[in-house]
Amino acid sequence: MDRRQPFSFHLRGWAARAPAMPPFGAEPPLLLRRRVSPLGREALRAAWNLPGTQNSRVIVSSRHGEFGRTLSLLETIVAGVEVSPADFTLSVHHALAGLLSIACTNRQGHTAVAAGPESFCFGLLEAIATLAYRPAEPVVLLHYDEPLPEPFARFDETLAPPEVLALVLAAEGEGFSLAISPAHGAEPATLSAAAEFIAFLRQGEAAERVFRGGRCDWYWRRQMATA
Repeated sequence: MDRRQPFSFHLRGWAARAPAMPPFGAEPPLLLRRRVSPLGREALRAAWNLPGTQNSRVIVSSRHGEFGRTLSLLETIVAGVEVSPADFTLSVHHALAGLLSIACTNRQGHTAVAAGPESFCFGLLEAIATLAYRPAEPVVLLHYDEPLPEPFARFDETLAPPEVLALVLAAEGEGFSLAISPAHGAEPATLSAAAEFIAFLRQGEAAERVFRGGRCDWYWRRQMATA
């Protein structure tokens, strides 16, 4: 296979919205629940209950973000009504990272990544690179997405259900690697990238899993413990 040199990383913890998964834990502060959409609340709750969130750098990945809020803003403008500044503030891709930082009094930086169907993959790559730059400082990758509402649903070819995945990358923890190769034109994955990665994490015996995107093929490998 035409793969590039793999990137190694460690996971200190993770949480996801998926069937048969336990709840995320304690509710976050009111600041993280007020005026946030149901999907945003789940994403923030997932990150809030992970170890090290209070002092981690944050990467947010999402293809559409909270598009329902954006659509509401557009409809408000069309109706000739003044747009709420709070709604506009919360419509941007990095809004959840900002709320999380304020609630945790976390002064570390954060980044938002949007890269189409491969948004989670590029978010993970950004998190790995961020951790490599400062290995002593953990990184939280917070991914969330949901299908586009009507009348835009026809532009969403994946039609994946709402999804939330939060990871803590650190210098120590369970070992993994990421390898990337140009897309080989094979049949694309039926699951979203985040759903594929959740399935990979839940299948602890699985050594490797691949997500075939439109631009790249993404290979995740678990570093198996040696006797």
